[in-house]
Amino acid sequence: MTRDLEAARELAAGLAVRAGRLQLERRDTLRMGAPKAHANDVVSDVDIASEQLIVDGVHGAWPDDAMQAEEGHGRSGGSGWTWIVDPLDGTRNYVSRTGPWSVCIALYQGDSPRMAVVHDPAAGETFSAVDGGGALLNGEPIRVSGGPPLAEALIGVSFQPNPATKARAGRLLRELLPLSGDIRRIPAALNLVYQAAGRLDGGLALDTKLWDIAAGALIAREAGVTLGGHGPDYTTELTIGAGPSLWPELSARVRAADL
Repeated sequence: MTRDLEAARELAAGLAVRAGRLQLERRDTLRMGAPKAHANDVVSDVDIASEQLIVDGVHGAWPDDAMQAEEGHGRSGGSGWTWIVDPLDGTRNYVSRTGPWSVCIALYQGDSPRMAVVHDPAAGETFSAVDGGGALLNGEPIRVSGGPPLAEALIGVSFQPNPATKARAGRLLRELLPLSGDIRRIPAALNLVYQAAGRLDGGLALDTKLWDIAAGALIAREAGVTLGGHGPDYTTELTIGAGPSLWPELSARVRAADL
């Protein structure tokens, strides 16, 4: 079944902007729910309302599509297309007002990502891509950084704040931080799109979920970022990204340290 990917991008971008507006408007009145997988895995009523807004919008346009969504609004479908939604990537930053967050929407055909949107509500920035069509920021093309050597590179780091992953991240950063120019901790989707825009020279993400990286990874790839993990393909267990010139050194260092 064919799909108008530009129409899908327009719909996703519009829904992401609406969800972002809701998040800004309700930030002062949000209510926290019980933690999910662990004490640092937080969720608010705004996460849930944002997801419902997106799911309802997609369902109204393509009711036969499947849905994978972080806060539980998933469903099966018969079209062969699946929407991957993280309504608020970086909830801890959002509720504590300590950093950026984003709205993430990706569309898969089977196992292949075909369209992606990552929207930063606070900055008013919408990153997007369609498969084979390049990456955009607010409608303008973006491209990966030419990239300095690792000793001068700015590297983004993302990881789930559960005890096991924090210990893993600590071991990796102990090796990587002295070798790199500097490091920024940032939610996974923004890590990837900042690489796409050349703001970060490279990055890595540990123990994510598919909805954390699905949209950002397609945008990064379309901007020329090289992606991989312990093998040639990135995974939720490990995603490494960098410009082509930095990739050999960064990927080798991360893989050697993350044993």
